Amino acid sequence: MSRPNVLWDVVAELRQRHAGYMRQAYGFIIDALNETVESLPAIRLADPQLRHLSGQELLAGIVRIARREFGPFAPMVFREWGLQHGEDVDRIVFQLIDSHVLSARPGDRLQDVLGGPDPRAALEARDDGGGARPADAP
Repeated sequence: MSRPNVLWDVVAELRQRHAGYMRQAYGFIIDALNETVESLPAIRLADPQLRHLSGQELLAGIVRIARREFGPFAPMVFREWGLQHGEDVDRIVFQLIDSHVLSARPGDRLQDVLGGPDPRAALEARDDGGGARPADAP
């Protein structure tokens, strides 16, 4: 079985256990996480500890990529997918961590994006999501 098929099998299982998020939300978050990591400065990419994104960096990347991908329809897409708040992104990330699709550092917690930007509100307001691009330092 190929890696993409395994991913979608895991997503199908997660959706059965955790109703509320569309399949596409999982794929988008994984793609946005990968693209945001790839946009890090070379010094951060070279070090696994520095390569790790904060919750706010991930949310800012999600807002930036959603704007590019969906334009003015991004808030509607997020609403359809069940992504109402930053906590929704964090729940999906931790579901993927618990399923061994993603990894976390020992100190990472589900609450890491609490108080961070609300992706849908940021998209509706056309602001930058409350966070700049990933920083040069952790």
